[in-house]
Amino acid sequence: MSVPQYRKTAALALVAGLGLSLAACSTKSDDATGSAGGKVTVTVDCQPVGSQKELLKNWNDDVAEFQRQNPDIVIKSVSVGEQCNNPPDFTARLAGGTVTDLFYGYMTDLQQVLDSGQAMDISEYADKDTIPTWDSVDPALKEAFSHDGKLYAVPAKNYSMGLVYNKVLFQQAGLDVNNPPRTWPEVRAAAKKISALGNGIAGYSEYSAGNTGGWHFTSLLYSQGGRMLTEDGKKADFNNAMGKQVLQNLKDMRYGDNSMGSRQLLQWGDLLTNAAAGKVGMFIGAPDATQAIVSQFQGKFQDWAMAPLPGQDGPAKGTLGGGEGYFFKKGLSPEQVEAGLKWIAYQKLTPGKGQFDYVRAKPQNYPVGLPQPLLFSGGSDAQKQELELRKANANVDTANFALFEATPVQIKGEPRNAQAIYAVLDAAMSGVLTNPNANIDALLKTAEDKVNQLLAAQS
Repeated sequence: MSVPQYRKTAALALVAGLGLSLAACSTKSDDATGSAGGKVTVTVDCQPVGSQKELLKNWNDDVAEFQRQNPDIVIKSVSVGEQCNNPPDFTARLAGGTVTDLFYGYMTDLQQVLDSGQAMDISEYADKDTIPTWDSVDPALKEAFSHDGKLYAVPAKNYSMGLVYNKVLFQQAGLDVNNPPRTWPEVRAAAKKISALGNGIAGYSEYSAGNTGGWHFTSLLYSQGGRMLTEDGKKADFNNAMGKQVLQNLKDMRYGDNSMGSRQLLQWGDLLTNAAAGKVGMFIGAPDATQAIVSQFQGKFQDWAMAPLPGQDGPAKGTLGGGEGYFFKKGLSPEQVEAGLKWIAYQKLTPGKGQFDYVRAKPQNYPVGLPQPLLFSGGSDAQKQELELRKANANVDTANFALFEATPVQIKGEPRNAQAIYAVLDAAMSGVLTNPNANIDALLKTAEDKVNQLLAAQS
């Protein structure tokens, strides 16, 4: 599976409009340079929460080892929740000026961060001296965090979407675990059989709140061959036959078949909690969705497998790809920027260390062997090393992801102003999942008008 070739526009996101403030989640350094007692101090968010015991221990161990190797640097960690970047909370922290020195964000957050005035240009600092594997990092991922030729964040993760399915429920429903659905009609047929098992099981589950509904609508639209915006990015382009088919598929499963369960308005953790409890047969997601099901919601690795995103009448015509990284708060000293880059290099971009410490992760309740994250260019030394370590230390059955990897779908980036657009499309998704009389044409027309207004206001 190839790394997504993101276009610049895939990195653009909403303009922050929340006049909110939060209690500061970052600590102020002893002076403007972030130095104390001859040491350089940087605050970093996305520390695992207390319930993620193994991940938190790994993080703290990494901080200790990094500081041992770099005695002139102090890393102060901050936890901002299980997701690291919940869009409303992230926007509120930007608006309130409470982001940490290094703060985690999506590719789609770039414009929002720039508009907040808190983004620092780190172009002159990101190189092989601060990040030894920098030349191996996929150029497309760097581009997604760049604007006007300037780099504002370091990639730390990327993904693409496929069909995640529960093998146990497939077997119980008499379905072939080695031949998962390849089209949306096949998904519908399989969902009916799985939901017929009863006991509150949803054959297929879907998001519809907290911007996640619009996020998934985008991937479902890509599977139909559609796109969210016109080629020039100035108008909505989802109010058409392909967008209607997305919502019709969901409405048919929800109310025609009753195969999606009665509980709706699901956000990220809601769906994965249900999945971990064995109550979801299928949903769309990235490979790390299975990681979250196990490490955060106490599910089982062996229950889950992945297939390519289904298409309407054949293979999907596209799927959504995106990613995350660390931004740098404006006003940091050169010493803080360099220290922050060294920490990210250690924690996120070094095979055998941090998120790539597969030897450590192998005996833990943490998956090794998932086809993600793909941060390094194909054929690069860093990629070869990472893949070798992944293969040697796999603790999950990589065959569960073989079909997903062997059948790549064209990856499309997220639309301009993605988070604002996703929030608008939440209403369309929730409409067809909570109202049996929902008018799909009206839902899409309302969403189209609102998105066009957003785009016009920001042109």
